[in-house]
Amino acid sequence: MRVALTDRADAVSRRRNTRRLLGLWMPAGWLTLVALAAVLAPWLPLRDPLEQDLLLMLAPPGEGHWLGSDGLGRDVLSRIVFGLRITLTVALGSVTVGVLIGGLFGLLAGYYRGNVERWILAANNILMAFPPLVLVLALMSYPGAALPKVILALGLVFASSFTRITRVNTLMFAQQSFVMAARATGMRDLRIMMREIVPNLVTPVMVYALLMVALAAVAEGTLSFLGLSVPPPMPTLGGMIAAEVSNMHEAPHAVFFPALVFFVTIFALNRVGEYVQRSLDVRESAA
Repeated sequence: MRVALTDRADAVSRRRNTRRLLGLWMPAGWLTLVALAAVLAPWLPLRDPLEQDLLLMLAPPGEGHWLGSDGLGRDVLSRIVFGLRITLTVALGSVTVGVLIGGLFGLLAGYYRGNVERWILAANNILMAFPPLVLVLALMSYPGAALPKVILALGLVFASSFTRITRVNTLMFAQQSFVMAARATGMRDLRIMMREIVPNLVTPVMVYALLMVALAAVAEGTLSFLGLSVPPPMPTLGGMIAAEVSNMHEAPHAVFFPALVFFVTIFALNRVGEYVQRSLDVRESAA
């Protein structure tokens, strides 16, 4: 009987470890690999992502081109790696902009209340009602480098969500005893916000930001597919898919591999974000 119970416990433990492996470590390992490849791309033994070889147009995967070549003979593997650099830069940069802008206004609205809160919420509602695609088109119409404009446009779109989540948490923390005690001692508002409230906002805002990184990566891929992100010949995953759709039947690898890497990366970001969120929820409920 004891042997049977032990075997059953071992089987449950193995299943739990397998779920943990599939649910966290494999996505985390993939994201680590993607991040390292994106950062070290200029020093990796890869072909020039802009180099064209018309004699190898739509060449299938082989020794010279491990993932094949596209319609202009450019190496698909190299373009995927360099495209990931742009995707991650836009995703992390736009979420950072959203956190800074939305976090600041959400903090002010939740702490001061009154007219400050009403004006900030009114402006935030206008921003949320403004069509994101129109905002991106408006910013992209200005002259200048495309990458900063894409980051700014998506950052403004995400700022409204961060304003709301920061305001709600600030309202909660502003009523806590440690804030009341700080006010009673004559501490200034700015010092109260920076020393008492902001440290408590870090966890909920960062968890939400981690989930938003995946959404930002999807948005960048969509904009690239529509031709509204970094223009050619610089590689982007969405741009690679859009450029080779017409060749999909003749050379499916030119579309399949960028789409596969894009899908797995977004999936991994979502899985890691959900795991971190669940872990923090369990820790807070236990506390």
